[in-house]
Amino acid sequence: MAQSMLLYWGSGSPPCWRVMIALEEKQLQGYKHKHLSFDKNEHKCEEVKALNPRAQLPTFKHGDIVVNESFAACLYLESAFKSQGTRLIPDDPVEQALVYQRVFETNNLQQKMYDVAFYAWYVPEGERHESALKRNKESLIAELKLWEGYLEKMGKGSYLAGKNFTMADVVCFPVIAYFPRLHCPPERCPRLMEYYEMLKDRPSIKASWPLEWLEKPEGQDTLKNL
Repeated sequence: MAQSMLLYWGSGSPPCWRVMIALEEKQLQGYKHKHLSFDKNEHKCEEVKALNPRAQLPTFKHGDIVVNESFAACLYLESAFKSQGTRLIPDDPVEQALVYQRVFETNNLQQKMYDVAFYAWYVPEGERHESALKRNKESLIAELKLWEGYLEKMGKGSYLAGKNFTMADVVCFPVIAYFPRLHCPPERCPRLMEYYEMLKDRPSIKASWPLEWLEKPEGQDTLKNL
């Protein structure tokens, strides 16, 4: 079954990483894949554009089915292989609601992290303002407090949506992994760092760990002054 799958991906991209974690959790090892370089704009190639008009990664194909958005690809894999591997969406409506809530809240955490960590990359030099970066930092700190509160309420040793590893963890872990890599002060998010330590050696996460992170474990220090 996995041989009929093809994933175009870029290393270090949280959207790509979460699809790879989902594939591992659903025991779909052996899928075909093509690693493309963002730096070389390889994701803008005609091969990707033929499947994904936005020329973005991940681009995922299963037989004749094409699913390009990372959340959609992860949810598709859970639906198509519900009884295989790790059950990522619980049946209980209350538990399910919390999983979906955390999944889609990940967008907020990811964007606010990007706004600080990659500010110099996104904003041209002549348009950068210290006041704007300060506002971005304040917004990220507030977001981190929310997630810290979620884990505090869940209790020590909890996953993002309860006692079991779920789609919330598949989707959000690749974002959380950026905080220690980019030197975020641990005191800003101690519970998230406990969570990171708990999950970083999970087989699905280790198997899909970004290539350049293996070669260079520490990234830039763009979150150092958060």
